[in-house]
Amino acid sequence: MNSLHDTPETIHDVLGIGFGPSNLALAIAIEEHNAQAAPEERLHARFLERQPSLGWHRGMLIDDATMQVSFLKDLVTMRNPASDFSFLCFLQERGRLVDFLNAKTLFPLRIEFHEYFEWAAARIAHQVSYSSEVVSVDPVTGEDGEIRWFDVVSRDPADPARTVVHRARNVSVAVGLEPHLPPGTALSDRVWHNSQLLPRVEALAGSGAPVGRVLVLGAGQSAAEAVDYLHRSFPDAEVCAVFAKYGYTPADDSPFANRIFDPEAVDVYYRSAPDVKQSLLDYHRSTNYSVVDMDLIESLYTTMYREKVQGRERMRIRNVSRIRDVVEDDGRLSVSVEYLPTGERESLEADVLVHATGYRPRDIGDLLGEAAKLCLRDEGGAVRMGRDHRVDTAPGTSAGIYLQGATEHTHGITSSLLSTTAVRAGEILDSLLARHTSGEPVRTGG
Repeated sequence: MNSLHDTPETIHDVLGIGFGPSNLALAIAIEEHNAQAAPEERLHARFLERQPSLGWHRGMLIDDATMQVSFLKDLVTMRNPASDFSFLCFLQERGRLVDFLNAKTLFPLRIEFHEYFEWAAARIAHQVSYSSEVVSVDPVTGEDGEIRWFDVVSRDPADPARTVVHRARNVSVAVGLEPHLPPGTALSDRVWHNSQLLPRVEALAGSGAPVGRVLVLGAGQSAAEAVDYLHRSFPDAEVCAVFAKYGYTPADDSPFANRIFDPEAVDVYYRSAPDVKQSLLDYHRSTNYSVVDMDLIESLYTTMYREKVQGRERMRIRNVSRIRDVVEDDGRLSVSVEYLPTGERESLEADVLVHATGYRPRDIGDLLGEAAKLCLRDEGGAVRMGRDHRVDTAPGTSAGIYLQGATEHTHGITSSLLSTTAVRAGEILDSLLARHTSGEPVRTGG
């Protein structure tokens, strides 16, 4: 495979891998810094994204779904309230600011927040290369034996058969999460993960094929949204939710519990002993994991009760249950559902099974390749992290690896959430600047 290289004099101060909200927020922070910094203090940044454009959970952009985080926790406001990259500035430019204020809500439509991300990304398009999938990250050693740079190899957008090599002093890894599926699950035209809900529903509805029953596995927000959306999309079908709980659990968005998402909570978590970290996660799981907004819970219950009154129950729940087996044959599914209290199994014929079973961090070893071998790990095998989101690396390494996401073990529950995205971008910028202005090399690790 042929490779193209940056010009020899081009060494990026930071090369971002992935261009979702996290690296977008970092790109904006760098853009704003460079706009007012002296030439020698500016950072040279580049970002690579494998998708052809910015896309944030496109498969779940249901028309009436709202954000679960305040619009003030956008890409910039928590770091720089005066930034013209804020959601409010976006609304003003779109001519919707007054209309939004009249709606009296902190939680915009998810499709509108995605539009905001696209608006912000378009303003800094000069920093980004799309359709540029990273295939390797290779350490580069200086004449003194110090690992000073990384060569980031990505596919050439103009010709995927070729690669492009970018050299950088630091990399910022923000590739998001990947769908989590039960062991042995094979996705197909009839077995989906909810991350592909919208395009899958559109294709199935457009095919004209009859849909008699749809199963949704999961008890969190995405699962409940999928049940509601499928119920509306296929008006002749039964939509059946399957989960191990007795019922959907409300998300705890009370003021004191929400303080776990404050920037200061990251400091507390980072300094805590491992058993305290685990306790904090256990105590506050109900703010984010396997929980549902109360408004949606009440809406689903109202729908189920109305259908019972009318004598046509299309929305059903198999609670305290789990799926034991799935057999696909001739375009139909036979799903074995076990009722946990008794062990009794029921075989349900279905047209579609949707796994709303969450996400998990991507393996940085697969992404970083040789560079991953430089990352130091704790006794449990997790990557060791600095408070500034920089990975602790092996002695003799001055090149830096920053992780955004996949750091819940060190930085807490907000690791992969929007709540501290703007603040984290500012912290990484400060770390880059400290190393940029103090001169190379900077050694990390034991």
